[in-house]
Parts: sequence; C-alpha cells; structure tokens
Amino acid sequence: MERYSVASSNVSSVGYDENTQTLEVEYLTGAIYQYYNVPQNIYEGMMDSPSKGRFLNLYIKDYYPYSRVG
Repeated sequence: MERYSVASSNVSSVGYDENTQTLEVEYLTGAIYQYYNVPQNIYEGMMDSPSKGRFLNLYIKDYYPYSRVG
C-alpha cells in the first residue's frame, strides 16, 4: 500500500485502500499498523486534520480493529 508522508509529531506516513477500507499508519517509531473497516470519510478527515495523531486517538484507535504489520 502506498503511504504519504504527513507532518505530525507522532505519525510518519498514512495510506488508505478504499477497496478494503484499510488504513495503514506508520508511526515515527517505525511501527506500522493497519486499521480495518475504516470508512473513506474517516481517512479523509484524518488527512485534513491539523493534528493527525490527535485525530487518530480520538476517532480511530478505539473504534476499528487493527493489527501491527511492521
């Protein structure tokens, strides 16, 4: 999945596959997580947010299943 670099104190890059509704997040630590069943509007909201990490904590982490993939 292609990820795009983002300006964040917590997140390095973000990618999204609309066919599978999978959000992929690479943290500055190098860890990569995939969040599943994430609607496209949530991904777009994260990308439009001035704070990617805050958006992730408020709207994604506790709401969608995930797994560490890297």
